Amino acid sequence: VQLVESGGGLVQPEGSLRLSCLASGFTVSRYDMSWYRQAPGKERELVARLRRVLGITNYADSVKGRFTISRDNAKNTVYLQMNSLKPDDTAVYYCNARGDYEYWGQGTQVTVSS
Repeated sequence: VQLVESGGGLVQPEGSLRLSCLASGFTVSRYDMSWYRQAPGKERELVARLRRVLGITNYADSVKGRFTISRDNAKNTVYLQMNSLKPDDTAVYYCNARGDYEYWGQGTQVTVSS
């Protein structure tokens, strides 16, 4: 079982990035899939969640209207589209799967800076 994030990097304020989370060993459509982030000196926080039931999504207030979580069942991959990025979005972003078991990815660094 593995979650592998990719797509992080350095971006200027107001730029965009799309993070990917490729899952292996389980089916993402059968799990609640989430993105968390952790900035230096801060606790890990939930950014977005895509529930397995009805595909309901939840977002942190700080990212509503800017971030979108989605899933491609054929690729067994979850995405986080991030638009209008701000310096406060700088963090390590982690993919999480929760269902019968819970899994975490290794994280991908996102840095928003001019």
